[in-house]
Amino acid sequence: MDDKLDSAALAGRLAALSHPARLRILTHLSRQNCCSCCKDVVSQLDLAQSTVSQHLKVLVDAGLVRLTPQGTRSFYEIDRAALGALSTSVSDLLTSCCAGPCPTE
Repeated sequence: MDDKLDSAALAGRLAALSHPARLRILTHLSRQNCCSCCKDVVSQLDLAQSTVSQHLKVLVDAGLVRLTPQGTRSFYEIDRAALGALSTSVSDLLTSCCAGPCPTE
């Protein structure tokens, strides 16, 4: 994956992060040494299984979480390279737009 994202990819990933439940899911996944199934995530959060599944789908579709089906179960893990690219893109955006003070009239 590129170190920088195009505008559409950046917007999509930021939108995926715009819900508190998805941030909590990412936090849970980041604390795991390996992947987690939806049931594991549900057990850690006060959310219904269907709600967690919907939020995981958004994160997978945005490319922030990888899905690995194994038989009847699905396992999820953070895509650390994707989060790194997101971090780089946001940092570059802040650096380029905030390089100095705005001119005064």
